[in-house]
Amino acid sequence: MTSTPEAGPPRRVAIVGTGLIGCSIGLAAARAGLEVAGYDADEGAATGAARAGLTVAGSLEAALEGSELVVVATPIEAVCDVVVAALGRAPAAVVTDVASVKSSIVRAVAARGAPLDRFVPGHPMGGSERSGPEHASASLVDGIAWALAPTPATAPASRALVEAFVRALGARPVELDPERHDRLVAVVSHLPQVASTALMDLAAAEEADEPELLVLAAGGFRDLTRLAASSPGLWSAILLANREEVARAIDRYVEGLVRLRDDVARGDAARVEATFASAKAARLGLAAKPQVRAGVAVVQVPIPDRPGALAQLTGGLAERGVNIEDLQIVHSPEGGSGLVQVIVAATAGDAALEALLERGFDPVRLA
Repeated sequence: MTSTPEAGPPRRVAIVGTGLIGCSIGLAAARAGLEVAGYDADEGAATGAARAGLTVAGSLEAALEGSELVVVATPIEAVCDVVVAALGRAPAAVVTDVASVKSSIVRAVAARGAPLDRFVPGHPMGGSERSGPEHASASLVDGIAWALAPTPATAPASRALVEAFVRALGARPVELDPERHDRLVAVVSHLPQVASTALMDLAAAEEADEPELLVLAAGGFRDLTRLAASSPGLWSAILLANREEVARAIDRYVEGLVRLRDDVARGDAARVEATFASAKAARLGLAAKPQVRAGVAVVQVPIPDRPGALAQLTGGLAERGVNIEDLQIVHSPEGGSGLVQVIVAATAGDAALEALLERGFDPVRLA
């Protein structure tokens, strides 16, 4: 990464587009002590953001006035127009965006003759299948990777300002060129949405002839299809904006599925198990923070669905000094209980088991 000048975060930030991501960024910026003004052309989104606690301006001009940084968080089809408008109407401000595709936006902004020295394309790698400012939270950006894709024309000072802003919000800037960004997110962001949607679509079609199918759906199915509840319009626009890389990622995924299908059809237990083992090792590394990727322990704990149960579980671990690296809760569709998967450093696995047993839980170590 090219070194950039030291810079502090901007003092005043304009957030244009106050949906889930824009409002969450605005709330995180306000939490960091920055002056924030939001704006959304959609009156409902603007009202929802104000209810969530974001200061909302009555016009784009009012939001831009005095801003050192403009964050464009509109739907992807409007990003180019708003970036160009912000660069023109706020000539002293740096402009960034949060769209999940970068190459096409950079090309479109450049084609409009906008000053690229003040444009730092960005993409916070956080979000939810939910949408709208009513689901916004400053915690949405806590600890996330935030991709920055400056162009060769981007001024070092502009890049430094946005990096400082990202760090002030508690996120981690990761610099990539726009083309590489689009190739990587096609695999880790866009393809998961495709896979989740395709699986849910298959199950819905099968349910037409087998009405008990979804009654049998357990935690694994629910985990894998969570993203299928995402906004159809939003994701259609994202996938089409990155169509070439998404198509390539789907092709590679299909190749992997076909290999696994053939191994299963042949009854090749060794190859099937090897595929699962390789994926498991990679997933355990993903679940842990960098400082504990040398090894983690996964503990599964049945837990009653009642107030205080989770606090009892986490409190028991805290008393033993066991840090939770990751945690997932899967509720039973019938209610009354669920499963918690707790991931801790491998060296803390035994202590975690002992702590949970002492609290009356029945933990099982999976890894």
